[in-house]
Amino acid sequence: MHELGIVFYIIRDVKKAAEENGVEHVSTVVMNIGEVSTIIPEYLTDCWRWAADKEDLLRGCELKIEPIPAVTHCDGCGKDYPTVAHGKICPHCGSEKTWLLRGNEVEIKEIRVNVDEPEAVGK
Repeated sequence: MHELGIVFYIIRDVKKAAEENGVEHVSTVVMNIGEVSTIIPEYLTDCWRWAADKEDLLRGCELKIEPIPAVTHCDGCGKDYPTVAHGKICPHCGSEKTWLLRGNEVEIKEIRVNVDEPEAVGK
């Protein structure tokens, strides 16, 4: 389960951003997770709850996941198509000259703090 390792990296980055911005408690962390990133969102949120509650800064902090659909681009015909539905072969022209345009992301999109604290910390 590599999700736990990813959670530790998220916590490290959130703690650093909070420290740089004088934030004492984070209420929500929003993640962009690509459809083909190999991360299982349910595992990530389970690991998050376990690890975040061990940190005063993150106790009770919610992890929100925004899925990013996987899209592949075909150099053969120049069209984009849904990766999961069609794989590496372009459904428009049959070319194998394709590459992943998006859908492999694993990134912190937003760090939110309570209203009575400083503004949300952008990443």
